[in-house]
Amino acid sequence: MLEIKNLHKRFGNFEAVKDVSISVPDGAFLVLLGPSGCGKTTLLRMLAGLELPSAGQIIFGDHMVSDGDENWSVDPAKRHSGLVFQSYALWPHMSVRGNVDWPLKVAKLSKEARDKRVTEVLELLDIAALADRYPNEISGGQQQRVAIARTIAPKPSVLLFDEPLSNLDAKLRVEMRTELMRLHRATGATTVYVTHDQIEAMTMASHVAVMNHGRVQQFGTPADLIDHPETAFVATFVGTPPNNMVPVVKNGAGYKVGGRIMPIDPPAADCLAMYRAETMVLAQEEAAMTLPMELVETSTIAGRTMVTGLGDGMRLTAIVDTPPKARIGDIVQFQLPPEPDSWFGPDGGRIR
Repeated sequence: MLEIKNLHKRFGNFEAVKDVSISVPDGAFLVLLGPSGCGKTTLLRMLAGLELPSAGQIIFGDHMVSDGDENWSVDPAKRHSGLVFQSYALWPHMSVRGNVDWPLKVAKLSKEARDKRVTEVLELLDIAALADRYPNEISGGQQQRVAIARTIAPKPSVLLFDEPLSNLDAKLRVEMRTELMRLHRATGATTVYVTHDQIEAMTMASHVAVMNHGRVQQFGTPADLIDHPETAFVATFVGTPPNNMVPVVKNGAGYKVGGRIMPIDPPAADCLAMYRAETMVLAQEEAAMTLPMELVETSTIAGRTMVTGLGDGMRLTAIVDTPPKARIGDIVQFQLPPEPDSWFGPDGGRIR
């Protein structure tokens, strides 16, 4: 349904999006995931038709909607897509019903057809009781539902969301995630959702494109990203808690890990060893494969304890069954497993 080919976007000498190519099946829920400034919102704006690509193409179904090489783009209103903004952008002088009705009126539907469709989407979003209220008379969560209702009313084939939950409190965010997934199933529209919250990405997406510095670091299912991260960035950005990345440096005849010579056999002279938090343990005393770390945080997670330590410029996390007796600020010994879960090169690419 959605294909992006060799897409670039430049602002002067700055390249915000660099050679992005992904193909998304019909009805997928694609999440563009990455830190602030990685290019995900710029990519979404190109999908919406609000920015013209500097190079590359965007295809919706059988129709090309943007061609940066030829310097043309289909008008946003003619793409059969809908965009939900982070700021809601509701008309303050219109009621909830009026806001949802507006895009249908622009599409020149009959009043009877408009009334029927408005009633349908208000009931779908569970805001029918708010139909005659104005935006300043309803809560932020309710305003977000109205913005979504207005977007889906014309039945777009592609739904675009720009961090729509970022203005909501934590509890409401969880509830709205469930509502958005229910909405996605009900509409069947191909959905593209921008967020920097990897929990949102992992719980909602059928496909995820992890972005950094304008490039897609990895594209795949949430399980692919967790089980087989292709770069060190993906390995440390995706997952709760994130994976531990430990530098292994050639030192004479041996290898230094966190300031200590260890019996370890890396596939390259200088590389990064990845250890999953659930494979790390705390040792009672110093041993051949332990690293002394300052205990900085402990927290309960699913009946177990997440322990975090700092030392030698590293931040390590272990998931343990029993909380440590040490106090915050004490030195604890993090035990590395005999073999890392994965190896990455100095450039961040996966070796094995």
